[in-house]
Amino acid sequence: MAAIKDPENTLIIETSKGSVTIELRPDLAPKHVERIKLLAREKFYDGIPFHRVIDGFMAQTGCPEGRGTGQSKHPNLPAEFNAEPHVRGVCSMARSSMPNSANSQFFIVFDDARFLDKQYTVWGRVIEGMDAVDALARGEPPRSPDKMVSVRVAADVA
Repeated sequence: MAAIKDPENTLIIETSKGSVTIELRPDLAPKHVERIKLLAREKFYDGIPFHRVIDGFMAQTGCPEGRGTGQSKHPNLPAEFNAEPHVRGVCSMARSSMPNSANSQFFIVFDDARFLDKQYTVWGRVIEGMDAVDALARGEPPRSPDKMVSVRVAADVA
């Protein structure tokens, strides 16, 4: 089990491939962290598939339609681009070509993707469970996509 320093700023994702623990970074992206926690507490993410999983790049999820075209009922977020590098295990918000269009979709980076730096909002990093992320079915979309079974803020887990 990962050493959880701050349960209020730790996300636990149970995937169909295993558990993933993410350290949230409100120091980098306070509005995005607040949104991720809100959606987790609303159980918005439960059952949502990883709809875009590209080997050597990233695994994307958070679309309620499972196609990359949907979002939550909440308004889009203003960009909180930061200097945190997009390297293995980093969690960042997906968006359209419009910088202030992030909403509910996010991705976890498999390998260095530094070309995304300062163009996408980094809001956390995997501190345990990258093996589960590595095991996700590949594809755009995968033929049999893996899912987020449940997403919880660690402070809410008994």
